[in-house]
Amino acid sequence: MGLHSWSGPSHLGSNGFTGRRAAAAPPPPAPRTWPAASPPSSVLLHSSNGGRSRTEPKISASGSSAGSSSGRPIIGVLGGASAVSTVAFLEKLVRWSSEGGEEEGEYLPFIVCSDPLLSRKLSLRETKGSSPRFLRSRKETRVDVDREGVVEGLRQKRLFLESSGARCIVMPCHASHYWHREVSEGCSVPFLHMGECVANELREAGLRPVEAGSNVRIGVLATGSVLTAAVYQGKVQNLGYEAVLPDKATVEHTVIPAVEALRRRDMEGARTLLRITLHVLLVKAVNMIIVASDDLRGLLPQDDPLRKRCVDPIETLARSTIEWAHSTRSL
Repeated sequence: MGLHSWSGPSHLGSNGFTGRRAAAAPPPPAPRTWPAASPPSSVLLHSSNGGRSRTEPKISASGSSAGSSSGRPIIGVLGGASAVSTVAFLEKLVRWSSEGGEEEGEYLPFIVCSDPLLSRKLSLRETKGSSPRFLRSRKETRVDVDREGVVEGLRQKRLFLESSGARCIVMPCHASHYWHREVSEGCSVPFLHMGECVANELREAGLRPVEAGSNVRIGVLATGSVLTAAVYQGKVQNLGYEAVLPDKATVEHTVIPAVEALRRRDMEGARTLLRITLHVLLVKAVNMIIVASDDLRGLLPQDDPLRKRCVDPIETLARSTIEWAHSTRSL
């Protein structure tokens, strides 16, 4: 699978600005592998009956009829901080999987678990007035959030999805992926990581440096959470690429005002400020820009050329989920 932009055409090997000399192409990527499942175990489910709990068997991740619908594996969708992102993911999953279905209108079956109380816990208190706080450096990772409560809440929702027959679990939430390792520990089915899905597409695109003598650079644009940027920074750097974040001046003069314009429903003003932010990153010779923001995703119109330079992790997760489902049917 090649690299995709926001609902735009594939642009494998995009070098960015034309007229600059590019370095030699890297070797072809290794075949993609999907996360393995752990052996089935029991699931502890909390009941609303006086705090008592009960133990139920996990649904087997084998090729039996459990966890599948008409031969198509059931996808477990674990909602996070933004129900809007969950809905956006489901819209892509339904539309794109139905396009490749054996029968017209056939799409991947799914189970959704979205808890507004958990979403409230995930709404990280990182604001001062109406302006989100952003990651300035790798050392700035202290966040005022109930970590144990969030992790336990996400784990319980994951266990519910497993016990309900999900064959694969996804979490279309940027901030929640900071705790992906803890939440996915002991999971009996594949639990896709949105950052790894983005990294896979970047690696498979065969990107070359925009400027000769430099490294491949990937912009990371995140709003509202220092944790979100950290998740994608790490995955980009694991590829050997350089992660580029907006500098302090760009954040203060274009990124924060863009979010504030959205809150005032000034859509055109927000689009203009977002375009300026993207151009600032592109001037730094980045190949692509990961837009890890529930606020800014989908803000640009479909025909805007800048969309071809942006990666939407929610859309990437939907593509990877469909690819995983197709791989299971070929076994």
